[in-house]
Amino acid sequence: MGVAKTMTIMWRMLTQKRADTRPASPVPVEALTAEQLAAAPNASLFRLGHSTLLLKLDGAFWLTDPVFAERASPLQWMGPKRFHPPPIAIANLPPIKGILLSHDHYDHLDYVAIRMLAPKVDVIVTPLGVGDRLISWGVDAHKVRQLDWWQETTVDGITFAATPAQHFSGRGIRDSDRALWASWVILAGDLRLFFSGDSGYHTHFKAIGDRYGPFDVAMVENGAYNDQWPDVHMQPEETLQAFLDLRGQWLMPVHNGTFDLAMHPWHEPMDRILALADKAGVKLATPMMGERLALDAPHEGQRWWVGV
Repeated sequence: MGVAKTMTIMWRMLTQKRADTRPASPVPVEALTAEQLAAAPNASLFRLGHSTLLLKLDGAFWLTDPVFAERASPLQWMGPKRFHPPPIAIANLPPIKGILLSHDHYDHLDYVAIRMLAPKVDVIVTPLGVGDRLISWGVDAHKVRQLDWWQETTVDGITFAATPAQHFSGRGIRDSDRALWASWVILAGDLRLFFSGDSGYHTHFKAIGDRYGPFDVAMVENGAYNDQWPDVHMQPEETLQAFLDLRGQWLMPVHNGTFDLAMHPWHEPMDRILALADKAGVKLATPMMGERLALDAPHEGQRWWVGV
């Protein structure tokens, strides 16, 4: 996405926002403790917000795109502000085996979180170039594994495959697309998971489904969309089609419910995907922030966004 188009979109976001792009009352959050997480069964997922997921696989914890900051912005006094606090603070997390990053945008890569977490984790798995940024921030290079699309790495028996996405990267106007972006396949024993990161709809979803599917649970972007950026984010109809292409068993929508990043009502992504999934007979998992989802036996979850 070009600089001129990006600036135009940012101006519209600043000057033409609807009042309902933020919730009118607090988003429900189920607070978590380290003790609860330690006692949780294997094959557990806890949604911490936006695209930040805490996964317990084979007794170890993994974080996807960990963002704990108050704002998804280079400045903590302006920019998209959180709707809700994280269900658990970084300082209270149990030991984390590793971090999985999809790309370097501010709503997916949190500098302070990385600096706090990096000394305590064994490995950080990233697309090409994102790891170089982490190393420049002081992260131990021996902990960083950078993958190109279709490459795999294995950590303690869990395989992570970097798979294609249609998006872009950069944290300023001078570093556009210098790092790769990716979706991820996670293979843990008999469990097959997919994490989309950010992506526009494209044929790569079918290619991933053909190569790695079917998936027990697919965590797919559904939120912060707009007609002006169809190549880098999906409308809910495309989220559903991507899930069908992936040959998923359960769809878990992510990339919503935490930050005000688009022009649509904040609850619209969940309203639309719920209606679409119901019509298509797709099993939809919608855990509230902090609620456990059993990855080997998912449940539908509450409609926690309704009336908020």
